[in-house]
Amino acid sequence: MNRRPSPLENEQCRSCSSFSDYIKSTRKKKDENGNTVTGSQSAVAGDGGTTGHQGDSGGRRTDCPLDKDELGRSAWGLIHTMAATYPQTPSQTQKCEMRTFFNVFAKFYPCPHCSEDLQEELKIEPPKVENPEQLSQWLCRLHNKVNVKLGKEIFDCSKVNERWRDGWKDGSCD
Repeated sequence: MNRRPSPLENEQCRSCSSFSDYIKSTRKKKDENGNTVTGSQSAVAGDGGTTGHQGDSGGRRTDCPLDKDELGRSAWGLIHTMAATYPQTPSQTQKCEMRTFFNVFAKFYPCPHCSEDLQEELKIEPPKVENPEQLSQWLCRLHNKVNVKLGKEIFDCSKVNERWRDGWKDGSCD
């Protein structure tokens, strides 16, 4: 029984690409002999070239591996929520564990260039772990550095508690 290769084994893995980039690289094309191939030249018999789509509707399945954008949103959501709920007066052990968490997280983040970049950022400015306010502000600055690199909007760090702990003042999260 042949196993279908994982996208993580491919240079264009989902953790390193957005879904739209991934689809472009795997879109069905015809070669010079008229055979159907994918953009990444990795068509597998029995795969059908669906790359996560259901039929001709163009809709992506919800149970697919995360792409780079989904992974990033999920990861940021997790670590911002961890910062927001960090103990007000953490013990020395908790401070050490939070620093360790970020270092290990950076080493094992599944997008290689994201991982390397995060490890470098942690060397430049290690996590501020004295209390949840400092940790949340440090993380917000880090997130904004990444946003700048990606050409995304900067988040107003004065609103981290609204966004990640309390919910928006207009009650839209209630």
